[in-house]
Amino acid sequence: MSELQLRIAEPQVAEFREAKRIQRSFVTKAEKKVLGWLAERMPAPINSDHLTVLGASGMFLAGASYALARFNRYGLLLACFFLAVNWFGDSLDGTLARYRKRQRPRYGFYVDHVIDCFGVIALLAGMGASGHMNPLIAVWMLVAYLLLSAEIFLATYALARFEMSYFYFGPTELRILLCVGNLYVFFDPLVHPFGLSLSLWDFGAVLGSIVMTTIAILSFFRHTRVLYELERLQ
Repeated sequence: MSELQLRIAEPQVAEFREAKRIQRSFVTKAEKKVLGWLAERMPAPINSDHLTVLGASGMFLAGASYALARFNRYGLLLACFFLAVNWFGDSLDGTLARYRKRQRPRYGFYVDHVIDCFGVIALLAGMGASGHMNPLIAVWMLVAYLLLSAEIFLATYALARFEMSYFYFGPTELRILLCVGNLYVFFDPLVHPFGLSLSLWDFGAVLGSIVMTTIAILSFFRHTRVLYELERLQ
């Protein structure tokens, strides 16, 4: 094996600095209590990796359920169930690791968020195929999500602060909003907010895309200013 191949196969790992987790959302306090209760009662054979796989499976199956909704509206209810499965696995894996003192901060952060990105791609692909959301709007929302994710991950590396919520909204609140939207569309699929030509999902996706893009831009300017002051050239 050549020297170049060895360098690629065995990357040098620098000293790790764990980022401070910042989470201020509407359900944070209640959610932490529930997750702590679940972690205490989780059977010993189940570990955080199992929960990560469960959470990822829930997101992919939620996307498939949305695609199914094009042919059967009960796919919307199925999507709510799998979003709950995603919440259970995705939210509990880190809590369980901390409760059992089996943290792997680098591994957990990397694997969880790469899986999340693939999961959101599957989710929005399913929503775009559902017949309730314009596929182009679904693509726009995906781009906005990945743009915001890139800003968050880069800021986490540069500032050692991991922002998990904005304006008191985090992943759990977004899952709840999705399920509320699913139930509304289940009973009234032709609703058009404010008399617009957009469907409920299209309207929500456009609004969400604008908000995520705006947050990404404002966060970029805020973090740039902070980093400029930290590393001001004399």
